[in-house]
Amino acid sequence: MGQVKNNLKPQDVVILLKIIALGEKEWFHHTLAEELGMSQSEVSQSLNRSKYAGLIDDSRKKVNRIAFNEFISHGLSYVFPQHPGPIVRGMLTAHSAKPLNQIINATDKYVWAYAKGNEKGQAVEPLYNTVVPASIKDNKLYELLAMVDALRVGRVREKEIAKKELEKRILHA
Repeated sequence: MGQVKNNLKPQDVVILLKIIALGEKEWFHHTLAEELGMSQSEVSQSLNRSKYAGLIDDSRKKVNRIAFNEFISHGLSYVFPQHPGPIVRGMLTAHSAKPLNQIINATDKYVWAYAKGNEKGQAVEPLYNTVVPASIKDNKLYELLAMVDALRVGRVREKEIAKKELEKRILHA
């Protein structure tokens, strides 16, 4: 029996969030690839998987925001779970980063491991290995990815706040 090649991968979420972060800005496969530190073929395959899943339209240009929000809110933490690891130096994520850190007052910190990071906290594995450099270049993407991590590692309260904040940005952007 052959391996199914249409299953979503973590980078698919990153790419769809990047498209949302770009808003009305025109983009091409090669520009997405460059900005996300991926190959053009990775982007193309990802968009095909997202199309198969109904998360992007047939032209592979417009995110199906309702379906994507449903997936993020209700499925992401089961498909791409994460448990915080040891204390490391890195870049803040989840409810430790903006915008959630302005709403949630927490003492625990979560970070993506990053040698040049200025913060220390429990390690959270990013959805894809190029998330840190891509987030440094794009603050909107960074905020979306941090809120997604709150869904992956947060407690009930953090998850509910993150869902509401993500919904605002995904559905009403």
